[in-house]
Amino acid sequence: QVQLVESGGGSVQPGGSLRLSCAASGFSFSTTTMRWYRQSPGKEREFIADISTGGLLTEYADFARGRFTISRDNSNGTVYLQMDSLKLEDTAVYFCYAPQRGVWGQGTQVTVST
Repeated sequence: QVQLVESGGGSVQPGGSLRLSCAASGFSFSTTTMRWYRQSPGKEREFIADISTGGLLTEYADFARGRFTISRDNSNGTVYLQMDSLKLEDTAVYFCYAPQRGVWGQGTQVTVST
């Protein structure tokens, strides 16, 4: 069964950090580009970051560059999103996505509040 399972969400104050994880199963993770997206209430799902199969190439949305870091561990089939200097507007449900497989995770809630 092809599956992506996110974890690591939670509540944090502005300026704080969180590290999201996405565990993949049921497909060849090491040959699959991986991405993170997020969706806030009433807004479209938006792209955050992309990482190549080997982890050497990454791409970020403007709002994420410099604050978020995508990485992956092909030995355990997991992609990560390190989020630093979090802002109120980063509150959203965060999803991982395997574009070549067309598979989304169920999402994990991140809430940034004072």
